[in-house]
Amino acid sequence: MTVQPITTTVEYTANRPWLAALHGTDSTESITLDLPRFTKDVHYVEGGFDQPHGRVLSGVPVARVDASGLYGPYDPAATDGRQHFAGLVYADAYFAPGSAKVPAALLWHGVVKAAKVPGGLDPSTIAPSATGPQIRFL
Repeated sequence: MTVQPITTTVEYTANRPWLAALHGTDSTESITLDLPRFTKDVHYVEGGFDQPHGRVLSGVPVARVDASGLYGPYDPAATDGRQHFAGLVYADAYFAPGSAKVPAALLWHGVVKAAKVPGGLDPSTIAPSATGPQIRFL
């Protein structure tokens, strides 16, 4: 009896219809997402039979939670720090089933098509800040 190893390769192409220009994509920051704060099928998708890992979608607007330092979905009505827009998840952030914390890249500087942001985003709800994210919305 011989053993025949099987190798599988999966390649993904970045799908960022919300990104209007590459400006700023070379200076993302590392952040940690607090997955339980996000909404399934709006901000992330769970894995299935063909893909065992879930993923937080690129382009999801996020903000820092004051108490934990982790990042959750931006919410202008929140009072826990998530009312202060920090930027957008730059690339799909993959996670294993049962994960609560997900490493991700934060796009804090660039040009974004607001109408294409996953889950929606109204740029008029974002308070301008000289020290905050520098994103121009189209």
